[in-house]
Amino acid sequence: MPNKKERLKLGFLTIGELAKAAGVPVSTIRYYTDIGLLEIEAKTPAGYRLYNKQLSLKVIYKIRPPFERRRSLQEIKNSLKNKKVDYVKGKH
Repeated sequence: MPNKKERLKLGFLTIGELAKAAGVPVSTIRYYTDIGLLEIEAKTPAGYRLYNKQLSLKVIYKIRPPFERRRSLQEIKNSLKNKKVDYVKGKH
């Protein structure tokens, strides 16, 4: 695993770095990961979770506004799954 400077250059954040960048508590990142909304890209040798900065922030920013519209996490999860399929098929 690259050192911190190289890791950041590659776009990987630890859970604490991601939480700070997104403006949410670490517990929120853990919860979103546990229910399948965020994916852990890798782990450091010490076992720290590493997240893809760009993809994770997109997901977090997509989740937060729907709460204001009263969408359930399951609805958000299904919506994100559909977007992943569209992205893979080249429909961005």
